[in-house]
Amino acid sequence: MKILFTGGGTGGHFYPIIAIASALKKLIEEEKLVSPQLYFMSVDPYDQELLMENGITFLPVQAGKTRRYFSFKNFTDSFKTLSGIIKATWQLYSLYPDVVFAKGGYASFPALFAARILGIPVIIHESDSHPGRVTAWAGRFAQRIAVSYPEALKYFPADKTAVTGNPIREELQTPITAGAREFLDLEPEVPIILILGGSQGATKINDAVIDLLPQLIEKYQLIHQVGKENYREAKGRADLILAGNTHASRYKMYDYLNTTALRMAAGAASLVVSRAGSTIFEIAAWGLPAIIIPIPPEISHDQHSNAFTYARAGAAIIIEEKNLTPSILMSEIGRLMGNGGMREKMKEAAKTFSRPEAATTIAQEIIKIALQHER
Repeated sequence: MKILFTGGGTGGHFYPIIAIASALKKLIEEEKLVSPQLYFMSVDPYDQELLMENGITFLPVQAGKTRRYFSFKNFTDSFKTLSGIIKATWQLYSLYPDVVFAKGGYASFPALFAARILGIPVIIHESDSHPGRVTAWAGRFAQRIAVSYPEALKYFPADKTAVTGNPIREELQTPITAGAREFLDLEPEVPIILILGGSQGATKINDAVIDLLPQLIEKYQLIHQVGKENYREAKGRADLILAGNTHASRYKMYDYLNTTALRMAAGAASLVVSRAGSTIFEIAAWGLPAIIIPIPPEISHDQHSNAFTYARAGAAIIIEEKNLTPSILMSEIGRLMGNGGMREKMKEAAKTFSRPEAATTIAQEIIKIALQHER
């Protein structure tokens, strides 16, 4: 059995693939099937170590972006995409996988195009409530379509589409509470707020939080993932603002939280401040109340739509980026942290929204189609 995954460009595409690959291996062991050969085709490996840990072979391919605005790069990137299609078609013809699973994004287009030409079965997953261009196109010929949000159902054929939620790595679904404060070097009684800007951080959120640091650390402890590219500048500003502050140790800045640190932070936190990407489903699995600050709709309609879908479920409140000021953020944090009953209702709503079985559900369908194709 050969299975090829494709997608990439962000952690929102990559990490669900890892979750599904892990679920596949578990199911195959339980059903005593022959171990599959797993491949990942994208513009870059994103996390080579995780690919190796999961026995996934990386297949590099070129792909160009199609921007919604005029840019000469649209012209030059079209040649990248053409080159990628040719290479992907040759590689898929040589491998001839039993099924291609795609998470969407520009990086998945060459593999999906090649799969369509070669008649290889395709399964796609759309993370957002409004599909991207590649998944919308692939939905025309995919055998199965999984979506994270019910709102996305209307964009795909009803007879082959199901709401599965977003696949989350099994180890991330359960926060670690025992020893979390000790592990993160936090005080035992002071409430904790976890701030996440996505795998690459979020400058606007970072700026608002850092401006508020003297006020926030009077009452709370902060675990703040700022993003690797933002770390040096954010650290410099925070150190300057907190110089001489007796509570400076209550602020913990990270460029990136690895799996263990993230589980510990989730286990210790009372509230999350976050962007509205696939992290929403991790927050829901943790059962934490949240303040969601989506990327503006003119940049990402998907995040904006995702955020309001989650808020309608009762699990979060929204601050739109155009309204994000230190005073508004401080007010909303204070309102939630001062209302335990409200946070409890949000916790229950988050757990109801969560679909922890997503990776297993998709893995089962991949195995089913792959076995049919083998015959």
